[in-house]
Amino acid sequence: MSGLTVGVDVGGTKIAAGVVDEDGKLIASTRRETPATDTHMVLEAIADGVRELRTGHDIVGVGIGAAGFVDAARAKVMFAPNLAWRDEDLRGELSIALDLPVVVENDANSVAWAESRFGAGRDHDDLVAITIGTGVGGGIVTNGRLLRGGFGVAAEIGHITMVPYGRRCGCGLQGCWEQYGSGRALVGEAREIARHSPAFAAGLIAAAGGDPEAITGEMVTAAAQQGDVGALHCFDEIGRWIGLGLAQLAAVLDPTLFVIGGGVSAAGEVLRGRVEETFRANLTGRGHRPVAEVRLAELGWESGMVGAADLARTNDDSAVPGSDR
Repeated sequence: MSGLTVGVDVGGTKIAAGVVDEDGKLIASTRRETPATDTHMVLEAIADGVRELRTGHDIVGVGIGAAGFVDAARAKVMFAPNLAWRDEDLRGELSIALDLPVVVENDANSVAWAESRFGAGRDHDDLVAITIGTGVGGGIVTNGRLLRGGFGVAAEIGHITMVPYGRRCGCGLQGCWEQYGSGRALVGEAREIARHSPAFAAGLIAAAGGDPEAITGEMVTAAAQQGDVGALHCFDEIGRWIGLGLAQLAAVLDPTLFVIGGGVSAAGEVLRGRVEETFRANLTGRGHRPVAEVRLAELGWESGMVGAADLARTNDDSAVPGSDR
């Protein structure tokens, strides 16, 4: 399919939609708040955003990047942790509402595809993209194709068990990777340091107006980039957990590249360097095998829209063995 497509990034708090051309360039965008508890209103908000963008552009298809489990047919959201979707036929309902072809994909898969096609991984055919935000998401591209698994829900890497019977996770299990290597974990570590070792976290406490519970991820990132000892310790901690997880993924998937995105990646080299150090130290067979690169994502907040839009253009071809990339 050639022509302009719309990519829609549906999250728990916002719906971002954008017109994307065949080179991955975002031409126009719009945003809506997510009415997370009302599935009908979410669909209406998505359709309304697409209709707004269609007024000035000739659109040939729509891609939806949804935070949840998407079925193998790229049609239904089987489960969404931050929305009320349960077996929601997004493709069917939106195709009728918009009279356009619609493809539904997991949001982190959309990010991985965007970085593979147009971002940090455009020179690699085998990569893993991880999104470090409130939780940990991921997408896998192998041989130039998006790996979706037999049921469509591959790459839920944030729920790899890193600590048996460890911290309770929102998914219902314990010890998941995202409980230790996410933005939530970063903030939790910073607040704990501020409560129990205030002298060690003086900069963070000052930034939060004296209230440890008011510390945010943005504050920790800014303080770390300025050399604050307490904030750097927090990045030491999550950097180790992320790097350890990458080593486990490398043992199974053997990618040539890891791409780190999501809100926490705004810390730049403060995060990337720590992740790579631990990854290399824990890589099985180290010293006797090629080592994957670790890069920061390039597309930022646009990536979900760009990836979903491009998947709408390529449709299922990206998942078919032997297809051209």
